[in-house]
Amino acid sequence: MRVLHGWGRFGGVTDLAPHELRVLAAVDQERSFTAAAARLDLTQSAVSHTVRVCERKLGAVVFERGRYGARPTAAGERVVAHARQILRLLESMGAEARAAGREEPAALSGPLRIAAFRSAAAHLLPPVLERLTARHPGLTPQVRIVREIDRGTAGEVADGRADLAIATLSEGSVTPPGLLVSELYRETYALAHPVGHPDPRRLPLIDWQENCGSYTRRWWAEQDWLPPATVTAEDDSVVLSMVAQGMGMAVAPELTLAGAPAGIAVTDLGPHPPTRGIGYVTTPALAGTRAVRELVRELRAVRRERPPVPDRSGEPVR
Repeated sequence: MRVLHGWGRFGGVTDLAPHELRVLAAVDQERSFTAAAARLDLTQSAVSHTVRVCERKLGAVVFERGRYGARPTAAGERVVAHARQILRLLESMGAEARAAGREEPAALSGPLRIAAFRSAAAHLLPPVLERLTARHPGLTPQVRIVREIDRGTAGEVADGRADLAIATLSEGSVTPPGLLVSELYRETYALAHPVGHPDPRRLPLIDWQENCGSYTRRWWAEQDWLPPATVTAEDDSVVLSMVAQGMGMAVAPELTLAGAPAGIAVTDLGPHPPTRGIGYVTTPALAGTRAVRELVRELRAVRRERPPVPDRSGEPVR
């Protein structure tokens, strides 16, 4: 990390002001000083000057400048993540202050940023957001679909892009440090295969990149009937479509199977099937805000009401 030698008025680093944080977040999002200036209705020179001032205050280079625009340094990635988190807390400060001391706080309004993997966004969030926005019509949920690979949805919270993430949790999963993690429920894996196939376990295996990481690795290794994947897709909905067309079988969790199209049968995997945890991730600071608290309450309510995924032959998977 390249260090810049510059000190604030009192011999130490001076705090960054909110308008400086907004400039840093805009440059990171746009990857360009010029585009950030247009976004903020500033001149390009004003944005450049603000970034230089921030770097002097911080004592580190935040953005590398080049012919391809502006890219955050390793230090810059941390700085911008903190900037987004602080700006989000500043946005919620007014509503939190107005609600303090009231017996019946006013309805919530404004954005609520959620990161979720595809099947959670498709099948878990809709009833949650329907009930939440019915009670708070001014609330505007913004759902970002993120693949559960590497840092996954939790990384969106750590980077300040989401207030809360719906994440897969299991033994061995790694969450960025400093975040609050809570499991909502555990879901079971089952076998998806074409309807009417006489011996689905002999079909080719179709898998996707997010599936069967640390959640099911030990169980997977013990199954001598499971072949290596013949086809690997990037999306579980693509996998289900292939299974429905008779191309093979898939081992999938409940949230994925909730979207199974016609032509797919779902049967259980015996007395000890693999499972994975479904939970939420947020920051300790955001966990105390009304919007996140209300969202968590609805998530827990939906968890209690969650119906079993039916087997198409009439037996429940669980």
